Amino acid sequence: MEQKKILITGSNGLLGQKLVELLVAKDNVRTFATAKGGNRLPFQEGYEFLEMDVTDVQEVEQVISQIRPDVVIHTAAMTNVDQCEMEKEACWKLNVTAVENLISVCGRFDIFLQHLSTDFVFDGKSGPYTEEDKPNPISFYGWSKYAAEKAVLSSGIRFAITRTVLVYGIAHDMSRSNIILWVKKSLEEGKAIKVVTDQYRTPTLAEDLATGCYLIADQESEGIFHISGKDFLTPYEMAIMAADYFHLDKSLISPTDASAFTQPARRPPRTGFILTKANAILGYEPHSFEEGIAILARQIA
Repeated sequence: MEQKKILITGSNGLLGQKLVELLVAKDNVRTFATAKGGNRLPFQEGYEFLEMDVTDVQEVEQVISQIRPDVVIHTAAMTNVDQCEMEKEACWKLNVTAVENLISVCGRFDIFLQHLSTDFVFDGKSGPYTEEDKPNPISFYGWSKYAAEKAVLSSGIRFAITRTVLVYGIAHDMSRSNIILWVKKSLEEGKAIKVVTDQYRTPTLAEDLATGCYLIADQESEGIFHISGKDFLTPYEMAIMAADYFHLDKSLISPTDASAFTQPARRPPRTGFILTKANAILGYEPHSFEEGIAILARQIA
């Protein structure tokens, strides 16, 4: 069987880790993990790791021309929305320049580029959204991701743009919290928490996103795909569901709205995705949020 060579950028991140884990289990895939700095994955078998800083065009050319992958799945990005608002230059370099670097090399070797994007390209006035809806970002992070999308769309290469929403999951080094872990820890410590009721998302289990990315890479399906969870929820509803699952005191959770928090970047109030296209073309079927909580609970245990 001829193996498809898939290279992942940002392999130390949450999605990167889940993708490497998923791909090494596939007989038809030869997996290459890349990241800036050393390999932080807890296992070394089944894939090859190379250091690659996506903002350094020479490094990108050197690594990709050496491997000649069939597909690049680009997960590396600056995703802290407030940090992007305050460090615009660093944000642009990682979220836009890096993508331009990948486009030029993928174009030269006819490599399929799968670029990860976000619901934050939308203004959040009329979610949930389909792939045909028009982006209109309201934060610098959103603008940087939309600029990268436009670079991919006008590049002339073979590509997919994979947009996702509020990804949650457990990284190997527990380096990232998420709403479920935060609620669980706060309530176990008896802390009262305020959670917003005026934002809507379709929260995405990291394993589901990795599966969606694999389905696109495997078929080299071109175009824009919305890959997220299927439940349209407010963070308050997510917090209540997490408290219920772990049998914790949900009277400690009080509803509030976004105006109670001062954050440098604006958040789109109502995003979330309609998954009809991903389901029809890729056969993508995500877990429910409740199932996602159960999967995390098993991983913590």
